[in-house]
Amino acid sequence: MSNFQMPQHVIDRVMEKRGRLNVFESFEPEKTALLIVDMQNFFVDGVQPCLDVMPNINRLAEVVRRSGGLVVWVVLTVAETEDGPSLWPVYHDNFFTEAKMQAHKKGLTRGSPGHAIHADMDVHDDDVISEKTRFSALVQGASDLHEQLQARGIENVLIGGTLTNMCCESTARDAMMIGYRAIMVEDCNASRNEEDHAAGLTSVYQSFCDVRSTDDVIDNVLGAKNAATAAE
Repeated sequence: MSNFQMPQHVIDRVMEKRGRLNVFESFEPEKTALLIVDMQNFFVDGVQPCLDVMPNINRLAEVVRRSGGLVVWVVLTVAETEDGPSLWPVYHDNFFTEAKMQAHKKGLTRGSPGHAIHADMDVHDDDVISEKTRFSALVQGASDLHEQLQARGIENVLIGGTLTNMCCESTARDAMMIGYRAIMVEDCNASRNEEDHAAGLTSVYQSFCDVRSTDDVIDNVLGAKNAATAAE
């Protein structure tokens, strides 16, 4: 997913609308959370784009921790037990074949192998894990994420994970609409193909959040490069 380039017609539209490429030049690290969405075995096993962004996610997470920010692992839970009811019946009853629904529900039942965060993700004890029951962790009633962020004084969110154009995009939209300053970190997000990845990023960039690279976020948004230079 590292070959993404924002289309020129989108850039032109953004420049006409707001007169600048980036909405937010910098974030206070202590008021910033990195939301890592759905990097669970069910979604990422065997999906190369998801595997490819793992090093960037881990690298950015470490910088956020060192800077005094918060790392949050957001996981989708659609059933509490394998034989229990769906926690999202309108989705399961209408958007799947029976076989696909059963696979989705089984794979994302709390405690199942598919529900677990992938072993290559560098989860720390001080990180927060927030379960959600909808695509967006910030839609009303879907999770405790908003309350957890508010309790810690978080004003800014960086978003990575999968899928770019589904759960990550949905979370970015809701983040902005309930008052967070949001950035989707392009090369920390992944979809099954380049077209879906681009669709999610070009959509949110126009009215919901910034879209920036891992290096750009580390060096400029969080000021890690400047902080390192000052320390020397």
